[in-house]
This record gives sequence, structure tokens and C-alpha cells, in this order.
Amino acid sequence: MALFKKRAAGKPGEWFYCLEHKKVEEGPECPAKDRFGPYPTRQEAQRAMETAAERNLQWETDPKWHDRNDGRPGEEGA
Repeated sequence: MALFKKRAAGKPGEWFYCLEHKKVEEGPECPAKDRFGPYPTRQEAQRAMETAAERNLQWETDPKWHDRNDGRPGEEGA
């Protein structure tokens, strides 16, 4: 018996952005390793790369991750 069932089609209203094909999909068409989502709307899925870039910038500029002298996250002062 399979531990996880492979879902052939996504739920209506679930939107994904395929990183390999650089396109928006309704329901998961491509493997999970190649997509971002699900998103509630097509427009949000279209902005997937912009959203990822914004989140990366927030994370990179978060002072909690840059409080060591050697540039690694963790305890203060090293």
C-alpha cells in the first residue's frame, strides 16, 4: 500500500508557478520540486518569483540573522 497517493489533478482554485516551464498552472501539473504554491489566485501565482525575491531580501536584511562578527547566524559576538 502506498504511503502517499499521487494526486493527478489539483483542486479547482489552487494555483502554482512552475519553475521549470516558467508558467502558471491551475492544479499541480509539474513535480513539487519544480513549483511554488499553492496560491489562492492566478495573480498571486504570477507574482511567485517577485514574492520569493521580496521574502529573500527580508530574510537577508533581518538583524536576527546578522548579529555575529563572523557573518554567520547565531550567538552575538564571536
